[in-house]
Amino acid sequence: MQPRFTFMTALVAVGATLLAPGIARAASLAFESQSPQGTPVVLKPGGQAVVAVVFLGTECPMARAYASQLSELQSSYAAQGVRILGVMSNIQDDAEKLAKYASELDVQFELVHDADQQIADQYGAQRTPEAFVLDERLMLRYHGRIDDQYAPGIAHSNASRRDLQIAIEEILAGKRVSLAETRAVGCIIGRPKTPLIQDSADQNSSQGTTPDQAPTFTNEVVRVLARNCIECHRQGDIGPFSMERYEDVIGWADTMLETIEDERMPPWHASPEYGEFSNARHMSEEDKETLRQWVALGAPEGKPEDLPPPQQYVDGWLLPRTPDLVLPMREQPYQVPRDGVVEYQYFVVDPQFSEDKWIAAAQVLPGKRSVVHHAIVFVRPPDGADFSGIGWLAAYVPGQRNLPMPAGHARHIPAGSKLVFQMHYTPDGTVREDQTQVGLVFASPESVTHEVYTMIALDQELEIPPGVPSHHVEARSQTLPRNGTLLAVTPHMHYRGKAFRLFAGNTNSEILLDVPQYDFNWQHTYQFSRPISLSDIQQLSFRAEFDNSPSNPFNPDPQQWVHWGDQTWEEMAVSFFEVAEPRSTVSASQPPVSDSETSGNSPTRVAGSGPQSHQQDEQPVQSERQIKIEAYIARVMRAMDANGDGLIRKSEAAIVVRHGGFHRWDRDGNDLVTLEEIRQVAQGLYP
Repeated sequence: MQPRFTFMTALVAVGATLLAPGIARAASLAFESQSPQGTPVVLKPGGQAVVAVVFLGTECPMARAYASQLSELQSSYAAQGVRILGVMSNIQDDAEKLAKYASELDVQFELVHDADQQIADQYGAQRTPEAFVLDERLMLRYHGRIDDQYAPGIAHSNASRRDLQIAIEEILAGKRVSLAETRAVGCIIGRPKTPLIQDSADQNSSQGTTPDQAPTFTNEVVRVLARNCIECHRQGDIGPFSMERYEDVIGWADTMLETIEDERMPPWHASPEYGEFSNARHMSEEDKETLRQWVALGAPEGKPEDLPPPQQYVDGWLLPRTPDLVLPMREQPYQVPRDGVVEYQYFVVDPQFSEDKWIAAAQVLPGKRSVVHHAIVFVRPPDGADFSGIGWLAAYVPGQRNLPMPAGHARHIPAGSKLVFQMHYTPDGTVREDQTQVGLVFASPESVTHEVYTMIALDQELEIPPGVPSHHVEARSQTLPRNGTLLAVTPHMHYRGKAFRLFAGNTNSEILLDVPQYDFNWQHTYQFSRPISLSDIQQLSFRAEFDNSPSNPFNPDPQQWVHWGDQTWEEMAVSFFEVAEPRSTVSASQPPVSDSETSGNSPTRVAGSGPQSHQQDEQPVQSERQIKIEAYIARVMRAMDANGDGLIRKSEAAIVVRHGGFHRWDRDGNDLVTLEEIRQVAQGLYP
């Protein structure tokens, strides 16, 4: 199964747990406890052939991921005397959460409510999930992970080694367990903490902090979390657990601090050395120190009267006003399975626009946040439409703010266009239904001073050798609008993506953005605090670095040559650029061949190209039209006729063109574009 940790499990700490001293004696591993319903649960020698004691947590993404596999193991091996015990030891996991966990994930193995952490202490357990496999005498035979399918931020389609299952089978066969110890990775078990400072009368602290100075949850900590975390970590949102109440946070304190110290949270991957970004997610050193002190002092709660007023979050539209039009991706919700890998889903919507529309703001609103990895809405213009860019309209990425465009800026949707929803789902252990929507705020044409559109640079000829830890790919943009500005950048690679740099020119030029540790799980758009003028920039170039070595834990298969492809086991080297151009210039210049039609390394958008205006004034109207038509044909052929034979085969076109704009020219649908077919399109553009 593939849970919601492709995005949020950066919160889950990675750590190794080694055998605690003295746990190998049979008597030390027997226990008596109870189920969440209060019925007795007894573990003693001789009651079973093999018992797997697996420590779990109700909100830990990996513990949820493995619930169905543990149920399948119990069902498959029950007749052979195998018993699976899921031990819940987190202080934040109350009986209500345990019941919900069992119900939502259809748990088919015994659950044990270790409310006082006695069993966790007895076994020396530190993480969830963490497995201890015992034989009939309760002798420890295996300890560690369940398998290697899941790890924080990683969800392989299959495990390369099912450690727990193999250990069970080897014990049943009377064999020595071939691999008796592995590293358990996952969430830190939430144990009670004893505040070192109890009240204002106590002036002693091992940290040198007096009670008046000591941070508490109700005073400093909740405010730190509100600034940095609660936007996603609140009830019903994408974070795997809430941080709104002390009861929610206390069991997660150690994991929270660990992920912050490791810089996995808050999620932000741009180096502060280059560029300033309006949507940066840096946690200040002061806020980090507050959390360090709070955890070191035993995570004191504080006084209720110190709590700030509850922060108000809008679950719906975050637009300047109520959207003028809301479009669901389909009439009926899409059902997301409880586990497995869901391929990208595409849904086409016809908004029935009979006239051109200008979009001042757009927002993608997921129907079920817990399973929506990301969503992008594209514009698919009709044949012959005057249209710039690749058609990007809006996107949703967990934790990414919906930033407004500057005043007077808007995107253009030609009449007759359709909208395409690209949906990437990650199952979270439960069957879910999603009906994502897009909300549009219209602008009057006369109010629009700048058209915003998305350009692209990519290298779809990439070829990454097997096993290499560092392979570089470079690409450059199309010709840029000289009077335009660069608003934002979105790099895109897959699981082998390692680093990314954007340059204002060739790859020896000024660095505009540096992402030294690219993470596919976070599809950031980096919005510049001040738009960058393109008047002196001839091109935008990027260098992408890939790691196809075994040391890359995300790598689907380090033994494979890797080429361009849509699937995550393939690769992409792409950068999207949000560009704004004065509308008077856009309308005055000849309609360009859009980036979505000719994406590659050949210039295709040539702002202001063609004859000079004073020369055009001297030409008859028919001659001016003919010049534009011939210039359009020349640009298309130059960009797409790779072998120079005067025909454009679909195989010659960039992949984004094959899936997007090729049909505009291929009038007869035979996967071959002739000069006459391009001429027909041009004649429609220049009537």
